[in-house]
Amino acid sequence: MDPKNTAAEILANVGGKENVSDVSHCFTRLRLVLKDESKANKDVVKHIEGVIQVVEAGGQFQVVLGAKVTKVYDEICPMIGIEGSGEVSPDGDVSNGSIGNRILQTVSKMFTPLIPAIAAAGLIKGLLTAAKLICSQQGIDISTNDTYVLLYAASQIIFYFMPIFLGYTAAKALKCNEIIAMVLGGFLCYPQVDTIIQDVATATTIYGLPVVKAAWTIGESTKVFSYTESVIPILLAVLALMFLERSLKKIIPEILQIILVPGLSIIIMLPVTLVVLGPVGIYIGNGIQAVYYALMNFNAMLGGAVVGGLWGVLVIFGAHRALLPVGLNDVAVSGKQNLLAFAGAANFAQGGAALGVMLKTKSEELKGVAASAVISAVLVGITEPAIYGCNLRLKKPMVCAIVCGAIGGAIMGLGGVYGDAFANNGVLTIFTYAAFGMTQFAFYLVGCAVAFFGAAAATYFVGFEDLK
Repeated sequence: MDPKNTAAEILANVGGKENVSDVSHCFTRLRLVLKDESKANKDVVKHIEGVIQVVEAGGQFQVVLGAKVTKVYDEICPMIGIEGSGEVSPDGDVSNGSIGNRILQTVSKMFTPLIPAIAAAGLIKGLLTAAKLICSQQGIDISTNDTYVLLYAASQIIFYFMPIFLGYTAAKALKCNEIIAMVLGGFLCYPQVDTIIQDVATATTIYGLPVVKAAWTIGESTKVFSYTESVIPILLAVLALMFLERSLKKIIPEILQIILVPGLSIIIMLPVTLVVLGPVGIYIGNGIQAVYYALMNFNAMLGGAVVGGLWGVLVIFGAHRALLPVGLNDVAVSGKQNLLAFAGAANFAQGGAALGVMLKTKSEELKGVAASAVISAVLVGITEPAIYGCNLRLKKPMVCAIVCGAIGGAIMGLGGVYGDAFANNGVLTIFTYAAFGMTQFAFYLVGCAVAFFGAAAATYFVGFEDLK
């Protein structure tokens, strides 16, 4: 495949560069926001070399390309007239679709760029957990070893400084000053500020306004609130920053904006964040976790089955990105999460169904697509090639994957599975779920195995209408 030719053909068949108002990409999909969707020729795009499938969802024209998506994105950006930022111009029309679709697009833009770093952190944590378990069997404690300590620190950075990283991506998505947003995030993580926030016994003020401090209890866990590792506070702060910047630019002469807009933004946003938005964000995050845990405590098997079964369906529409804040917030508040454990059952089920397709089909082309999809789903938890390349395309394998993913998720819920990191589920991050005991880890492995081999067997024996 020639990425440049593929990019040119895609652009030509979606109405040309004049019809594209926004372009971005995730791990497998080129995401185009079109001004007039009727100008796109979906059937032609589906048959362009390198294209796996075309999906119209979330107000976007999504071209599924698998691992080749970055190369095609890099080629299509200069054709449209951008430098890879995903923005046509400051006035680019990204208002297509309903409010719900626009919110989903914005959330996706905020969190998708962070996923590679989060996945890397999960991989490192999983390897460290595996090493610690192996060494403990030999009576060796490596938790104080210099290499272990430094690697563990590396795995924590993306979470500890989440307000800084998320400040940048949120500001980019909302089109306000990214660096000022990072300054706000850095302020929330600054050690002296963190010490002040956690000192609930001493009153602190800013401009005479009281800095809100608190502690909360969920179940058996009590925690004094801290903005390090937090998610919601910086999102609220950047949202407020966007409106503040727009207002300041209307009243400040352009020649003075380069100094006064960022300066006044920081001076105004600090008290607003510490007195109002930060505490509100903390309590919203705390409430989200309380609701999620209430559902899990009500029936963890049911929760696992719902997530394990429906995760693949959410991936079809790109709606799974909307759940990322829930899992990230869970790690920030409690240091553990099980959302992606259940999603892992769905990932392995999609890979298993693709394996069943590979073994059953007589089409050499489909065998190749299915084989690569199995590797992608099982190793790193990226399931779009499996979903669009064969399972959804053939229908019955998708149903088998949904059913077996639900069963695998239910098994994990029954075993009380949790991970200590937020990482895409695959073989490479499997030891992330060994951190809270071997019993829970065994349930996780059984859930993955049932989802994978169950979906493979079901797909093979249920069968499907093979491609000619």
